[in-house]
Amino acid sequence: MTHHPASVRHLDGPAGRLEARIDEPSEPARAVAVVAPPHPELGGTLHDRVVYHATQGLIRVGCAVVRFTFRGAGSSEGSFTGGPGERDDFHAAIDAAAARYPGLPVWAVGYSFGAWIAAGVGADDPRVTHLVAIAPPVSSYDFDAVIAAGKPVFLIHGERDHLSSVKAVQRFYGSLHEPRELVIVDGADHLFDGHVSEVADTIVDLLSE
Repeated sequence: MTHHPASVRHLDGPAGRLEARIDEPSEPARAVAVVAPPHPELGGTLHDRVVYHATQGLIRVGCAVVRFTFRGAGSSEGSFTGGPGERDDFHAAIDAAAARYPGLPVWAVGYSFGAWIAAGVGADDPRVTHLVAIAPPVSSYDFDAVIAAGKPVFLIHGERDHLSSVKAVQRFYGSLHEPRELVIVDGADHLFDGHVSEVADTIVDLLSE
């Protein structure tokens, strides 16, 4: 599916402007996905390779995609807070997505640290219908809100992820309500080096209508 970039370079965040980009499918969107990048203090921005390929997969399944950079990274204003402020940033991105695409369901998507933020915020927001966590750091952060929410959860994880083992993610997956899906990408590490295009393909496999 072809897509069209919208002329958006920032969103208004609670700590100042957030670097952002919106991409739209060529056909009317079925949902709007808000995508959170990895840890801002480790170079995570909306331009991250995994975030880019996740965006391409989401476009292919018919989503408009809002991706952004957390405060204190890239050209986003503000300073990193370790979680609370970044949750507020994700809330602001959901608000912007819902305002731009009224009536569409919202999907909360994130990679690594961004998976923790997106899944946690999305679990509590009634506008969010789907949670997509790529390389979720379940060994480092609390994902209890995701378990309690009972929303559809889609997990994509590398077989050789060094931050959270496959066994840890499988235990987390086992605690989730249906509907739920877990895909382990063979040979992939936390950065999906050499496997990054498989992130897009896996999203298409999981979330095509």
